Amino acid sequence: MVMNFLRNNQIAAGLLAVLRVYLGWSWLKAGWGKVTGDPFNAGGYLNGAVNNPVVSNGEVVYPTYLAFLEKFAIPNAEIFSFMVAWGEVLVGLGLILGVLTTYAAFFGVVMNFAFMFAGTVSSNPWMILLSIFILVAGYNAGRFGGDRWVMPYLKNLIFKNKSNKNISV
Repeated sequence: MVMNFLRNNQIAAGLLAVLRVYLGWSWLKAGWGKVTGDPFNAGGYLNGAVNNPVVSNGEVVYPTYLAFLEKFAIPNAEIFSFMVAWGEVLVGLGLILGVLTTYAAFFGVVMNFAFMFAGTVSSNPWMILLSIFILVAGYNAGRFGGDRWVMPYLKNLIFKNKSNKNISV
């Protein structure tokens, strides 16, 4: 019953649009200053996450994530800085405009979890909770947004090309 409401109801689509715009604004606001202000460098944050890992009972809680930060993220901090700044902006725009909504929400959740694994709680759990509603709603979350036109176009483009390949002579 709840799933049907979230995935098919127009009232739910309206509520999800409000939720989507709120969440999108949070992401856009977080990324905009990184993209337009002083050059953003995630290196300090990454080093801080490595030097102060999440610990419980004297043991590192996420050793694999810590190894990822040490061996891959910190040596590539410049790329990660770019990805975080533009990722936040693109997730925000996707949610606000309702274009590729579920993809934007998914990548927002991925970034939220990355921040939490690094030990930053902040608003991340709240943003994940709100994003779950958008992810569960699927297409309906972007019904009152650009997905109304973008998704049918992409479906037609993808499936039209696949149907042409299956024609045998």
